[in-house]
Amino acid sequence: MSLIRVLLSIFFPPLAVIDKGCGSILIVFLLTLCGWVPGVIAALVILSKK
Repeated sequence: MSLIRVLLSIFFPPLAVIDKGCGSILIVFLLTLCGWVPGVIAALVILSKK
């Protein structure tokens, strides 16, 4: 997980997980619509997995 990805997940979470697949983008996007914090947490969790 690079510093750029972490900063990107803080400012725009769906864009940070764009290479992880369509399902991940959709989940993070919906969580970001519900609130900024759940979207950031989901993006960081997805990015921390290998």
